[in-house]
Parts: sequence; C-alpha cells; structure tokens
Amino acid sequence: MHAQSGTQAFVRGAQSVLPLTTGIVPFGLITGVTAVGMGMSPLDSIGMTLLFYSGSAQMVVMQLMQNGALPVTMVVTALVINLRFLMYSAALAPHFHHLPRRRTWPLAFLLSDQSFALCSLKFASGESDRYAFHYYTGTAVTMWLGWNLAVVAGVLLGAGIPDSWSLGFAIPLSFLALLIPNIRSAATLGAATVGGVLAVLAVDLPYNLGLLVASLGGVITGVTIEQWRSPAPQPAASEQEAS
Repeated sequence: MHAQSGTQAFVRGAQSVLPLTTGIVPFGLITGVTAVGMGMSPLDSIGMTLLFYSGSAQMVVMQLMQNGALPVTMVVTALVINLRFLMYSAALAPHFHHLPRRRTWPLAFLLSDQSFALCSLKFASGESDRYAFHYYTGTAVTMWLGWNLAVVAGVLLGAGIPDSWSLGFAIPLSFLALLIPNIRSAATLGAATVGGVLAVLAVDLPYNLGLLVASLGGVITGVTIEQWRSPAPQPAASEQEAS
C-alpha cells in the first residue's frame, strides 16, 4: 500500500524500523555501561552519544581515551570507522538531490545502517520518491531515539547488567533480518557471500577496516556479477541492414 501523504509515509517508516530497534538496545546499554565504567560522568556519557551517533566509533574512541591517545588519533579513527556512510550517502543521494540543504544535512547526521537498508529495499521496489524524505525521516528519527534512550538506560543502570544476558548477540541478528529478504538474485547472493567471507577474514584489521573491506568487496562482486549476467546489447536494425 502506497502512502497517500507525508505523515503516512513517516509513520510507515517508523513502523518499519521499530522492530530493528530491539537489535540496537543491547548495544546502547553496553555503550552506556562502558562509559560509566571508565569513569565518565553521566552528563559526559550522554553528551558524547548525542554528538557521535555511532556506536562502534564511540566504543573505540572511549577505549582510545582510556589509553591516553591523542585527540587527532580519536578523530581519524572515528572517521575511518564511519567511511561506509560515504557509500550509503552516494546510494541514497539520487532520491534526495532535490531537497534543500536545511533538510539534507539533518538527513546525513541521522543516517544509520538500519535506515539505509530499509530505504534501499523500499527504493529498489520501484515505489515513487514523492514521500521518500518522510519515509526516511520516520526510520531515522525512530532509530535515533531508540539508540539514545538505550544509552541513557545503560548510563543509569551502570554496571548492574550481568554478562550472562549476552546482550551483544542481538545486534547481528537484527542485521540478518535485513539481509536475508534482500537476497533475490545471483548478484545479491554473491555480494552477501563475498562480503561475509571478507568480514570474517579481515576481522582483525585495525580501526574496524575489515568492515570497509568487506563492504567494498561485496559491492564490487555484486556489480561484476550483474554486468556478467546482463545480455549483450543487440545492434540496431539500421546497422544490421548496412552489414
């Protein structure tokens, strides 16, 4: 069912991403607990979360802070970890190029893995871009609120969450829920397979570069398979007659 208004599209986006927030809640709790455990005040912990809005980068930077790393090292590390968002932005840009900067800048800040995945699935289905901004905003705002509330809960709970809960296991499950429905062709299967293998092989690369290597490898594989399977262009009728 297509949205008939911007408000409906926003609500649809929020409803689509809501089940995926269960995957980031454990990560947010762990982030909040870690921040308090390393001696940060609750205000600093929450302020850092509002500024970063990147769980993996925030966790690594907190570790660097604890080890006394230089500020420039923290900034460069955070940028490297988040390089994948350049690819996300490039993929979504054609759907939002008509928007003014006062809208695209907040969109860029609120970009997340989950919002990108959901919007990619929606746009790939051929639906109109008329309410693309509202749908994206629904997914992005809901995910942003879920993440920050989870971190705040972790800060308030402190170290009261037992390790036996294995909260970190819910994170990869949420991404599997996004991945499986999107494997619809040989190209997407090849991209997922190569990306997954590279992610495992490159897991020990510094600064989470393994994620970037896996992403690039998956994209290149998918594009290569798609081009290989595409039929060769047929010569025009005039060219055939001339020959």
